[in-house]
Order: sequence, then C-alpha cells, then structure tokens
Amino acid sequence: MVGVTERKPPGMSFETWVDRQITQAQERGDFAALSGAGRPLRNLDREETAYDWALAKARREGVDTAAMLPPGLRLRRERDDLPERADRLATEAEVRALAEDFNARVEAFWRLPAESRWAPVPGLADVEALVAGWLATRPPPAQVAPPPDPSPAHRRRWFRRRA
Repeated sequence: MVGVTERKPPGMSFETWVDRQITQAQERGDFAALSGAGRPLRNLDREETAYDWALAKARREGVDTAAMLPPGLRLRRERDDLPERADRLATEAEVRALAEDFNARVEAFWRLPAESRWAPVPGLADVEALVAGWLATRPPPAQVAPPPDPSPAHRRRWFRRRA
C-alpha cells in the first residue's frame, strides 16, 4: 500500500519533486504488479476529444446517446427511426398516431427561437409513406374459409320408411 506523500519541500521544482516520488515508488515496487504491465496503452495514435470521451463513457454506462444530441438533431434521428418503431405496432391507427405525434413535436420545435443560425431544422414525417411502408411489411391477411352451410339442400336420412 502506498503511503501518503509528503508535501513538496519549499525551493524544489514541482517536476523534480514528482520525479523523485516516481523513483521512490519504483524502488518500493509499487508499479511491479499492476494489471496491464508491459502492454501498450490503447488509442495512443488517436486524439480523443471531450465529446469522444463522453460518448464512449455513455456507451459503457448504457446511456442512450441520442439524449446527448441537440434538439434538432435528436428529432431528425427520431424521424429516421420511425419505420423501425412502426414495425412494432399492431394497427394502422397506432402507426398514424405515432407519425402525427412526431409531427406535432416538430411543429412545436419550429415555433421555438433558433439556438443558432446553423442549428439543424428537422422535417415532418410523411404519414402516408410511413403507413404504406408498415402495410408492406405486414403478412397478407389469412383467407378465412366460409363456414359450412348448416342446412344442406339435400340431406340423406339414416332411416327410410317403407312405402
């Protein structure tokens, strides 16, 4: 266990003091049994921005990365996901309600002041195209056989009378 480091002595440069701390830790063997010792560090050739780090962290934590997008881009992404969401619905009315709800939120977004002049502006979803795509993925309706006629025109009796 590494002990508490003492304070930097006055008059000693910070770099010299840090180098001395590292040297002492190496002499004690504090770095000898670390996991990953002797292996290269990952992603050294890539410059990572704060956004890249936040995105990787959100994915590791299982957070939906769409929540990190600005509102206009979030609505565009949602519009692209509408067909996939519609496939999970059971009726045409539900698909229409999904598209109309999305369009209402887009129109509400249009009424807000723009964050900047370069902010993306999402478009409306085409309700009829979404319904047509949903109908195209549905299996054809099963052909229902007509029920048998309960009163046939000519019925044989099991018992015949003698004439």
